[in-house]
Amino acid sequence: MHEEIFDNCKQKICTKGPLITDNSTGEILCSSCGQVLIEKLISLGPEHSSFDLEQFNDKSRTGIKSSIAIHDMGLATSIGIADKDASGNYLSGSMKSTFNRLRLWDNRSKSRGNDRNLRYAFMLLSTMKSQLTLPDNVIEEAAYIYRKAIARKLTQGRGIASVIYASIYAACRKTNTPRTLKDIAVAGNLRKGDLALAYRIIAKTLDLKLDPYDPVEFVTRICSMIGASEKTRRTALKLVLKSEEKGFSTGKNPMALVAAAIYLASCIVGEKKTQTDIARVCGISNVSIRNLCGVYKTKLGLELEERLKI
Repeated sequence: MHEEIFDNCKQKICTKGPLITDNSTGEILCSSCGQVLIEKLISLGPEHSSFDLEQFNDKSRTGIKSSIAIHDMGLATSIGIADKDASGNYLSGSMKSTFNRLRLWDNRSKSRGNDRNLRYAFMLLSTMKSQLTLPDNVIEEAAYIYRKAIARKLTQGRGIASVIYASIYAACRKTNTPRTLKDIAVAGNLRKGDLALAYRIIAKTLDLKLDPYDPVEFVTRICSMIGASEKTRRTALKLVLKSEEKGFSTGKNPMALVAAAIYLASCIVGEKKTQTDIARVCGISNVSIRNLCGVYKTKLGLELEERLKI
């Protein structure tokens, strides 16, 4: 092995000394003459900055990790078309026929209806992940819910897109990730009514116990969308927390509750944010904001700025 490496060394004065590996550049050098013998060596070992066994396993270069959000869970098989073994030698005639038969059954196993269903569904799931900036735990939960829906045959007679998008919404509800039905419907180019129907069927059939959204999760998101200041955001957050303490947030639309709190907070701080701008971003009507503003004033008192001590 070393003799083959030193064939690249053309220096006459070289004594073919020990090899030196540069881990930072991935090069192998000759310690005698300093010539680079191999460039860009690929390291197949794990990362060095691991402090426990879990980090060591996570940083090992062993391909993509297994995930239920992949149609084959990351355990795909691939049989090459070249009739050669690992050493580059040609296979015998009987072994060629064996591998041809294996390729045939491998292709047939990948063309099953259930596998095609998962391929298309998880392709949509990956697209929604980038469009809605969803974290990995939501994607894994959505894939788990969708696989359960397939096991209960909920995709029969329904579109794959509606079922996978409803699974995403259910996963967002379960992980308390602030994404509304309208957000998912717009990103997936689907009618909100069809998405809501698919979600109700999944929740009922799979017996999903999902809590309503916490309105606090929407405050930062909406404030950033309308360009509100940090002081407005903190004031709105205090208003939402006050509504939960007083108990009048129960049964209210979380988005409308947050929109009214942000509008009142902007009035208290003196920042010019209209009800129309906030309603357009939240996807609700001005009437909803106006009505909930009246509820805030009734329950918390007319002098909100004095009560909150901003």
